[in-house]
Amino acid sequence: MVLEARELTVVYDGTAVVDRVSLTLPEGPYGLGLIGESGSGKTTVARCLLGLVTPTSGTVCFRGADIRGMRRPHPYRRAVQIVVQDTEGALDPRMRVGRAIGEVLRAHRMVPRGAEKSRVTELLADVGLAAEHAARFPHQLSGGQRQRAAIARALAVRPRFLVLDEPTSALDTTVQARILGLLRRLRTEHRLSCLLISHDLAVVEQLCPHVLVLHRGRVVEEGALTDVLHRPQHPATRTLRDVVPRLAPVSPP
Repeated sequence: MVLEARELTVVYDGTAVVDRVSLTLPEGPYGLGLIGESGSGKTTVARCLLGLVTPTSGTVCFRGADIRGMRRPHPYRRAVQIVVQDTEGALDPRMRVGRAIGEVLRAHRMVPRGAEKSRVTELLADVGLAAEHAARFPHQLSGGQRQRAAIARALAVRPRFLVLDEPTSALDTTVQARILGLLRRLRTEHRLSCLLISHDLAVVEQLCPHVLVLHRGRVVEEGALTDVLHRPQHPATRTLRDVVPRLAPVSPP
């Protein structure tokens, strides 16, 4: 397994916002959907996996090793990257796109001196952006282009695992479908294992063969997406299924 969470519990002010959540992510290409209504604990689970929140109890293991006991966390920080919902806040508004990606390459020493610009161009091309986009500021890009740039930055360190926290919810339906098509291609080509966090089963259906449903911090249902989507057992799952429209897959340009 690339990543494994065991009995994660997070308590705030006496309330368990995450209650004994366990999940596993094998080597990619693979997609696991973590779904639930707002406030169900999805993002808190993701922050635990990223090492941003220390669970009250339970463990997060990367290739079998507890991340809290790692003497050298640098390889883990490279291996696990996040793509967030907020396309405007994901990139520094004062920094051109090429510089934002180049900063990651420099910080992690991903390329030899002098090769940074060509690597930035390669990363942009991989997500469907032209080389000229490197010279633009985030506000000069559309929402979909900003999300592509954020994905390119996440790919810069050659991760093994991506946390996708509502990565398309701020986009219109057509752009949303294209970004999901892009993520499907990248998952296969880069052999990525992905955790997609969403409240929208139609979005999860595009990327994840397996799902976990969170409700009030607990896993109330899990299994193959087709089973959960067509034969939901828990009322929370039925509600999520019934309130969202279908999303037709669209291949990225």
